[in-house]
Amino acid sequence: MNRMTKPYLFFAFIILAVISACNPEVKSSPGEADIVPEPEKIDVHITRNITQTLKFAIENQGKLNDTILLKMETMADSLYIKNEYKPIWSREAAFLPLADSLLTFIENCKRFGLFPSDYHNRALHGMRSMLLSDSITKMNASVWAAMDLMYTDAFLLLGKHLKQGRLKYDSVTLRTDSLLGKEFYQGLLRQVTGGASLSSVFHQLEPQHAAYDSLKLGLNFFLDSIKNFQRFTYVIYPNKDSVALYAQVQKRLYEDSLLSSPTDPIDTATFRSVIRSYQKSKGLKVTGKLNVNTANALNNTSWEQFKTIALNMDRYKLLPDTLPERFIWVNIPSFYMQVWDTDSLVFLSRVVVGKPDTRTPLLSSRITDMITYPQWTIPTSIIVKEVIPGVKKNPEYFNKHGYSLVDDKGNEVDPYNVDWNRYTKGIPYKVVQGSGDANALGILKFNFSNKYSVYLHDTNQRYLFKNAMRSLSHGCVRVQEWQKLAHYLLNIDSMNRKTMDVTASYAPSDSLRVWMKRKEKHYLQVRSRMPLFIRYFTCAGQGGKLRFYEDIYGEDKLLKERYFADKSIQ
Repeated sequence: MNRMTKPYLFFAFIILAVISACNPEVKSSPGEADIVPEPEKIDVHITRNITQTLKFAIENQGKLNDTILLKMETMADSLYIKNEYKPIWSREAAFLPLADSLLTFIENCKRFGLFPSDYHNRALHGMRSMLLSDSITKMNASVWAAMDLMYTDAFLLLGKHLKQGRLKYDSVTLRTDSLLGKEFYQGLLRQVTGGASLSSVFHQLEPQHAAYDSLKLGLNFFLDSIKNFQRFTYVIYPNKDSVALYAQVQKRLYEDSLLSSPTDPIDTATFRSVIRSYQKSKGLKVTGKLNVNTANALNNTSWEQFKTIALNMDRYKLLPDTLPERFIWVNIPSFYMQVWDTDSLVFLSRVVVGKPDTRTPLLSSRITDMITYPQWTIPTSIIVKEVIPGVKKNPEYFNKHGYSLVDDKGNEVDPYNVDWNRYTKGIPYKVVQGSGDANALGILKFNFSNKYSVYLHDTNQRYLFKNAMRSLSHGCVRVQEWQKLAHYLLNIDSMNRKTMDVTASYAPSDSLRVWMKRKEKHYLQVRSRMPLFIRYFTCAGQGGKLRFYEDIYGEDKLLKERYFADKSIQ
């Protein structure tokens, strides 16, 4: 036995001893050594051990001991029932080729945006090495049983993560398979034990979206290019605990070999000097002080980038298996809208999205109509945050912004006759901005059903499209190429006219141009209601390259802490 297998052997017997101690009254209880010298008889003993060990795991929420935790113990039981609790991954004390394929897949699962540590990678390698190298252990049916259960658990969890990802389904998921039943997992096992390639079976579970494939291709190039794929200290910024913050920064700078010690006290001058050097090396503004850009650069490691990629691959698993033939896609962090038709990008448009404190919501809907020269009825949230404080400071607020105050009967109210000091959380009136070139919605608005009172629309601040960072709105999406979008929707209606209600009215593109020129208000129904997806993806692949977008709403940071904080690439 070589030196590498000894720790694993000790580790395995600790596992078995702990489990055995929990069931001392049962002969050959889970973990108790069960030596079978004849390989042709060992499967009977392995079956008995699988039955007992799995029962123990189910009774203890998947725990085999303090180190090994089965995540899918109940589902595993349904597979073993079908298999009469016989071993799945070995025969007569020898690993089946399928076990080799699964372990190879686990080793390389990071190429699918997954973490090998989730699938018992180190424990499986250690126990496998022990079984192959130690003659006594190779005869122990208890070890083979524990090994089989860990393989099965890994197989089930891989199937779940490749199909559904790790993120919880939400209101915009649009998937109906929130629960994968035992038939699903039994079908997977039936395929691979029946001779189907394990990698091809797993590949069929992945999202069938071109953008997902591009991101996965970029991930593979990314992994091949990494020279230093280690976990670095994550700097939490801002942090009210300044002592903890600077301790994190010192350790992080030490990891980059910029400081000689991760913990020894350093004076302020030395610390600022090192920060200046780091900022200069990263092309940042040299201040010698820790700021958000410096913290982001310190955190922009290969490890953090991998987690970002993994997170975004899971976001694709929240989409339906197939997207509509035609649809509009708004990606908030990229500040772009895409219009897709039959797997082809029709056109691209810059957009302005909500500020971090007035976020654009994630949603799925359909564009139902358009309005030329629209009025804007200001939402209550904006009235509370901006209108009431604004008019209290300046009585000319309404005139300055072109707003009107309207009561519940539709009568205009003079804002000078209102005691604004009475209101803080809302007012018994509507605030309306009249149509025209100065209207915040611009001269065209696209309506779609949603509970947030947001739209796609033109804007009277078209200069903002030049900005690199375009999270500047109250939540609506301002579209630079609104004219292209409007004419595209009308042209689709024209193409589909023969298959729709022939008595319905249609607005050709020429009419829209005339109305815009005359500055007339018109309501245009979109007969071919166009699917709209507003989503949050912070990474995209293109031609094998990856592009990362700023996590403007802090969603990545929150989800990484929730799902990936304890992950390992090993």
